[in-house]
Amino acid sequence: MIPDSAAKPYDMHELIRKTVDEGDFFEVQPNHAANIICGFGRIEGRTIGIVANQPMVLAGVLDIASSKKAGRFVRFCDAFDIPIITFVDVPGFLPGVAQEHNGIIKNGAKLLFAFAEATVPKITVITRKAYGGAYDVMSSKHLRGDLNYAWPSAEIAVMGAKGAVEIIFRKDIGDPEKIAARTAEYEQRFANPFVAASMGFIDEVIMPHSTRRRIALGLRKLRDKQLENPWKKHDNIPL
Repeated sequence: MIPDSAAKPYDMHELIRKTVDEGDFFEVQPNHAANIICGFGRIEGRTIGIVANQPMVLAGVLDIASSKKAGRFVRFCDAFDIPIITFVDVPGFLPGVAQEHNGIIKNGAKLLFAFAEATVPKITVITRKAYGGAYDVMSSKHLRGDLNYAWPSAEIAVMGAKGAVEIIFRKDIGDPEKIAARTAEYEQRFANPFVAASMGFIDEVIMPHSTRRRIALGLRKLRDKQLENPWKKHDNIPL
C-alpha cells in the first residue's frame, strides 16, 4: 500500500477499511479538514474511534482546522469511554504566515492536550512519516500511548532526511553525490523505526498484514485499563 517514493500519497481510508470489522467505517466531518480522518468502526464487535492522517490531502500535515477537529473527536471518545486507534503518516505542521497569525501552536496544543489527558486505551500505528512535533502530537508514547507500533516503512525523526542533511552538511549542497550518500546514511542511522524502538518510543515493529490482529490483541489486553489523572478542580486546556 505504501508507495516506493516518500513523495507519493496513498489513501488512508484503504488501511482503515482493511482494519475494521466488515470494512465498515463511519467517518465524521469528512468534508472538513480532510487532511485528518476521524470516525468510528468496530474491532471484534467493540466500538473504536479512529484518528488518521490522510496523505491524499495536504500530504497529511496538521494545520489549525485538523488539530481542532481531531482534538474534539479525541475528547468525545474519552468522554464516552471509546478506545482510540491512531494511524500516523504526518510530515509536520503546516507552515505559513496565516497559520502562525491564527495560532497554530495554541490550536495544535489542543490535540496534544486531548491525547495526553485521555484515559481510554490508546493504540498507535505509524505507517510512514512521523516527523518532529507532529509525531509527538499524534498519540505518541510521550503522551501516555499504551501501545505504539510501527511498520518497517516508518520514518521517525525530527524532520525529513533530505532536509536535515541539507542543513547539517550545507557545505556539500553543490555535490549531489555527497548529499545522496549523506541522506542514505541519515535514513539508516536515524529515520527508521528500529532506532526508535531501541529507545523505547516504539513497542514493536510489525508487518503491515498483521495490523488488525495486533490491534485486536492490544484492545483485549487493555479492556480493563484503569488510569486516573491527578485530581484538580478542572483542567486548563488551551482555549
